[in-house]
Amino acid sequence: MVDPRHPLIPGLSKLDRKLVRDLWSMRVQIIAIALVIAAGVAVHIVAAGMLDSLKLTRDTYYDRHQFADIWAPVVRAPEALADDAGAIPGVRAVESRVRSAAQFSLDTMDAPAAGEVLSLPQANGSAINRVFLVEGRMPLAGQRDEILLLETFAIAHGLEPGDTIEATIYGARDRLRITGLALSPEYVYAIAPGQIVPDPRMFGVAWMEREALAQAVDRDGAFTELIVQLQPGAETAPVIAALDRLLEPYGAPGAYAREDQISDAFVSSEIDQLSTMAGFLPPIFLAVAAVLVNVVLARLVALERTEIGLMKAFGYRDRDVVIHYLKFASVIGAIGFIAGLALGVWLGRSLAALYTEYYRFPYLIFSLRAEVYGVAALVTFIAIGGAGVLAAWRAARLDPAIAMRPPPPPDYSQALGAGLTRWRRIDHQTRMVLRQILRWPQRSAITIGGIAVSAGLLISTLFFLDSMEVMIGSYFDIANRQDITVSFNQPRSREALYALERMPGVMAAEPVRHVAVRLRNGPVEERAALTGLPREAQLSRAVTAAGDGIEPPPGGLVLSQDLAEKLGVKAGETIEVEVTEGRRPVLEIPVSGVSTSYIGSSLNMQIDDLNRIMGEGRVITGAALRVDRDQEARLYTALKAAPGVAGLSLQTQAEEMFVDIMDQSMGTSILIYTLFAGLIAVGVVYNSVRISFSERETELAVLRVLGFTRGEVAYVLLGEIAVLTLISLPIGALAGAGLAFVFAEAMSSDLFRLPYVIEARTFAYAAGLVIFVAISSALMVRSRLDKLDMVAVLKAGE
Repeated sequence: MVDPRHPLIPGLSKLDRKLVRDLWSMRVQIIAIALVIAAGVAVHIVAAGMLDSLKLTRDTYYDRHQFADIWAPVVRAPEALADDAGAIPGVRAVESRVRSAAQFSLDTMDAPAAGEVLSLPQANGSAINRVFLVEGRMPLAGQRDEILLLETFAIAHGLEPGDTIEATIYGARDRLRITGLALSPEYVYAIAPGQIVPDPRMFGVAWMEREALAQAVDRDGAFTELIVQLQPGAETAPVIAALDRLLEPYGAPGAYAREDQISDAFVSSEIDQLSTMAGFLPPIFLAVAAVLVNVVLARLVALERTEIGLMKAFGYRDRDVVIHYLKFASVIGAIGFIAGLALGVWLGRSLAALYTEYYRFPYLIFSLRAEVYGVAALVTFIAIGGAGVLAAWRAARLDPAIAMRPPPPPDYSQALGAGLTRWRRIDHQTRMVLRQILRWPQRSAITIGGIAVSAGLLISTLFFLDSMEVMIGSYFDIANRQDITVSFNQPRSREALYALERMPGVMAAEPVRHVAVRLRNGPVEERAALTGLPREAQLSRAVTAAGDGIEPPPGGLVLSQDLAEKLGVKAGETIEVEVTEGRRPVLEIPVSGVSTSYIGSSLNMQIDDLNRIMGEGRVITGAALRVDRDQEARLYTALKAAPGVAGLSLQTQAEEMFVDIMDQSMGTSILIYTLFAGLIAVGVVYNSVRISFSERETELAVLRVLGFTRGEVAYVLLGEIAVLTLISLPIGALAGAGLAFVFAEAMSSDLFRLPYVIEARTFAYAAGLVIFVAISSALMVRSRLDKLDMVAVLKAGE
């Protein structure tokens, strides 16, 4: 067996044998640097790979199943209008359909589940929003009690083809037979309207034969929605405007584009966040790795000055020296790159499995295009190769005569060095520590920077936990304090609220009225849902960032911060509000306040004002309830029997689902990035201490000979990294706070906005973890110090 310390491998040149010997002697340092490279490559593979997979899967799925570009809902419109819509310039295909709210009653839970029933797309190959049949068969023409059921809903309740389910559609309760389970491009992220998290138990979708559904909801010869596909290159806005003009007489609340379709909005938001992570984090890891390679090679060149001089004196050219040290860097880069690829693919496949729980594509395979591997290899080559070239060039520039002389000792007679020498209040060991830091200011700065980066990444990663805690608390505990939100299938008189109040277990009830509107401020326009709330609302309300309630004054609006910023308005200014249903009034309404909403957007006014604007009586579309938990089962039974109830939102269950999703998706990511940030600290700290030990081995042996104890010598060696670590922590805290702000801005979307909040415990945890890593790395080198052979070292020094 060949000893790597004395390689006699056939075919290797003398320089290659030296390379193998150097690699073996520095194997722990090399592994530490390679782990940092692997972290950067793995982050790129995971983020870019998932980004690539999601994009490819989404685009392929949408294309194969003819996903619509525009949706145009109406109350009731004659079928002939579909042909008129198809004649609008830019429209490639139009399909009419019937869509209705539904309520499902199941034996597997007490509460009724909200849902939707849609007419099946046309049977021909040009159908828009075609469903994907997972299991079973399609409903037969003329069979009015057969449905396809959304697979996620069926799995949540243990339903299979052949089972029956009870549903209330348009006030009538029917028992329907499930013929098959299906997926749809409209429900990749299946979430009930107005909800913030998907709950497969509480939201279901069914598809029925068109004629059967039209008769069930009294829409014979009519439709309730147009779905439109555009010609390639056609602009969306003109088509939407034309559709709105065409459908306005038929109760159209306004057409909307794909980016406003709730399922696609969630999928696109996830893709945007992955894009941010893919472009931001990998360069940080690879930059740190490049610096480490440069430092290690630079110190190796310094330690091998005499050997380099001898090599050149014996006839080795500058090119030979450069190639020798570039091979050293290449080995480190190759080890890190290969390990990063393996780790990235493994993590990517694991995350792909996690994604399939929330994004219901017929398939989601984590696969990488050659470009992803190519970018990872190129970036690694540039980062590590560039660092290696700098160090190798310094070695090649050494003159043999100069290189064979020992380097001049550091000069402490000037400036701060002289001051430290005369400062008698510090002991000799501490003076040695400070001198060593001043001796290599560039390396000290690099060490401080590397540890600070590690701490900053930890803080910016853990920031998400603090941010999510504030987001959840603000939405569920402060702004929305109801237990149940009831939605009606159409606007009802205030008598419906009184009926709810008389139901078993209801302790408090507040009315809610939702109206679709368009907001305009000059050329800027936004679609929104205007919510009417009672005066002094206690259950559902608008709040400030501090958690204080904001009540709309008579005749005024309260907008969420994100809406105000999009429209460019402030409190005290007025905006144009166009109601897109009912009598469609257009009014100028003052903005009386700006609220804070981290989840979704909010637009509120007093419900009596909203009813007056609509020209209605005391009308509501739902209610917020506080209930007695002991009587929930009785309440659910009563709600199931209420034909006007379209669905329920259970606040406690929604919060639990939201926390569970965050724990699984974000918790996994935080664990990965925390581990990788720790790898940076390990790589920086260990290499710093190990290089210092190599440089000062003779000096430390002399100290032992002079009578210094092992503890005192260890203090001289490890005190340097202790001082540098303590200096780096506040710098890392500032960097982490800045990085967290960048993440908060870059990863916020129309659906979620991350509050910029970092708790003191986050800084303490990050500092504690960095200190733990520093101590652990230092103790690894301390073990080598304890085994120091003083006689051998002093002989080598001679």
